[in-house]
Amino acid sequence: MDLLEDRVAGVLAGAAVGDALGGATEGWTPEQIEERHGGRVTGIVGPFLPDWRTARPIAPYHKGDGHVTDDTLMTHALIEVYAARRTHLDAYHVASDLVPIMIGAPRWIPELEQEALILQRVFLAEKWLVAKLHYGHADPREAGVGNIVNCGAAMYMAPVGLVNIGDPEAAYAEAIDIAGAHQSSYGREAAGVFAAAVAAAAAPGATVTDVMDAALRVAHDGTAAAIRAVLDAVRDHRAGGGSEDPRELGRVIRAAVAPYDTVGDAYRAMAMDARLPSRTKSIEELPAALGFVAAHDGDARDAVIDAVNYGRDSDSIATMAGAICGALGGRDAVPAEWVTAVAEASRLDLEGVIRSMTAVVRDIAGEDARRARERAAGLEALLNGPADPADRGAAA
Repeated sequence: MDLLEDRVAGVLAGAAVGDALGGATEGWTPEQIEERHGGRVTGIVGPFLPDWRTARPIAPYHKGDGHVTDDTLMTHALIEVYAARRTHLDAYHVASDLVPIMIGAPRWIPELEQEALILQRVFLAEKWLVAKLHYGHADPREAGVGNIVNCGAAMYMAPVGLVNIGDPEAAYAEAIDIAGAHQSSYGREAAGVFAAAVAAAAAPGATVTDVMDAALRVAHDGTAAAIRAVLDAVRDHRAGGGSEDPRELGRVIRAAVAPYDTVGDAYRAMAMDARLPSRTKSIEELPAALGFVAAHDGDARDAVIDAVNYGRDSDSIATMAGAICGALGGRDAVPAEWVTAVAEASRLDLEGVIRSMTAVVRDIAGEDARRARERAAGLEALLNGPADPADRGAAA
């Protein structure tokens, strides 16, 4: 396996296992998770509720047991679009390519345990794509305005980081464009920053510091403030010697991000102003994920486990943490036993998706490199070349 495929494998494997492990604890508190499982979760576990088929608020989804959620379904659907187009994407590709996959391409949905459409699994913030773009014919660049502001776009932006490896600013710009079809405000901003973090992490020789610097470099408004607050809190926690209580890091991160999170402490009983646009707020998931990555120096196992035990939107937090850690360390950074178990339980052709995405990145990056060389040559001629004699004659 070459370096490129190793980085792609790390990102996609890390994202999938984070999603599957976190899906089992999504929506619950750390205390509820420990009570249910007799302590902290350390790997793949079963459903939180034994009667998950009918119990609210879980029904009808079979979460747990290594089943990926809509985070992975949407990530792989976006990869299908890249594989078909073989170029950088924008909001119009969401309308022309991604939405048709959501409503017209059945596949195995692990949580439903049957073949179904992605549309039948995603939540309302993702169904919005279909309503606005397929039925409403909205301008794709603006279709996200009015949607629930959440992590729905950010959760599947890892492929955008991969096609812009080593260029966080380009990844941010592309993700912001794509996410305009889905989200607005800090939901859209998080999509751009997450893609930038993956692009920075997947670059050869990248460090955790490089990732955090890239995220802060591109982030704006409440998203930037929330990331900075979480990273500062993690730094102070570590400088103080940390804690023997494994729960404490999650508490530190939650306290740091809480002022920017509109959902509030009661995750299933949100305040009336939850998930509304704001210049000063942020989604919780991305800052929390970056905090776990920073706290564990990019160790995928530890970062994902802490994200899983954090509860709340744990599948998306663990997805983002797993993708970034996998980008930093490659395939071997993600526990192989998790990857195998999740691929089998979710009936994922993960190796096929990795090969497809690697070929996509190779094609797009190769074309980017060619264009960069041509532009560099043109700029060199403009900046340092001799003046055109014809121009001098005309001036005289």
